[in-house]
Amino acid sequence: MSRDTSERRQRISALVREQGSVQVAPLAAKFGVSMQTIRKDLHFLTQRGVMERSYGGAISADVVNMVSEPAVETKRAIHIDEKARIGARAAAMVQPGDSVVLDSGTTTLQIAHHLPDDEEITVLTNDLDILCALARKERITVVMLGGALRRRNRAFYGGQTESALADLHVDKLFLGVDGFDLERGITTHFEPEAILNRKMVKAARQVIAVTDRSKFGRVCLHRIMNAGDIDDLVTDAGEAEGMQAAAERLGFRLHLA
Repeated sequence: MSRDTSERRQRISALVREQGSVQVAPLAAKFGVSMQTIRKDLHFLTQRGVMERSYGGAISADVVNMVSEPAVETKRAIHIDEKARIGARAAAMVQPGDSVVLDSGTTTLQIAHHLPDDEEITVLTNDLDILCALARKERITVVMLGGALRRRNRAFYGGQTESALADLHVDKLFLGVDGFDLERGITTHFEPEAILNRKMVKAARQVIAVTDRSKFGRVCLHRIMNAGDIDDLVTDAGEAEGMQAAAERLGFRLHLA
């Protein structure tokens, strides 16, 4: 292996560890080589456990199959501005007469804050903080999905929560995620959450994933659904992340906040 190749691969390794993920086309432009050469580099580094391949690039091995879930207090303190913009953009998609499910999470909590106080809107949730935010509004109809409280993220799960969804049909589901990877799908840390999320997906006419760009390329242990099975994605990421091309290829609508 030439010195240039070795040096390039070392720099790619450093980039993927620093950024969490890399894409083939930008790397080819950065190093002045063909995309086929970069693909060979990524294959070489994948074989050595540095990264895992993903659509259009690679993900750091450090973020694949993440087993450590941050506490809700930690999640609240990061990407605050991005989550607020995403919440406002997603809330604007709710129309009078809609019935919606707000999945648990700090991004969906921002949707609750931004929802108009309209008596024709019905919101179902399993998240305690979302319930408290909506309780401050005087007109909106709120339905709490019961179950057992998981204190780590202040949300309810279990058979009772799932049964509450069994006979329901809603217009929109706003789905928060822990991981969003175009090849490995939408994932979460907690198995009961993945099971409940699939029930939510089944009950909804329109599935809208909401996430900031930090979740892109991240893969957690429990899979919820394929990325191509959502209807919409609301995020703060722009064209630089290649998400518009992915949206067109997979068939979902992209909304930038």
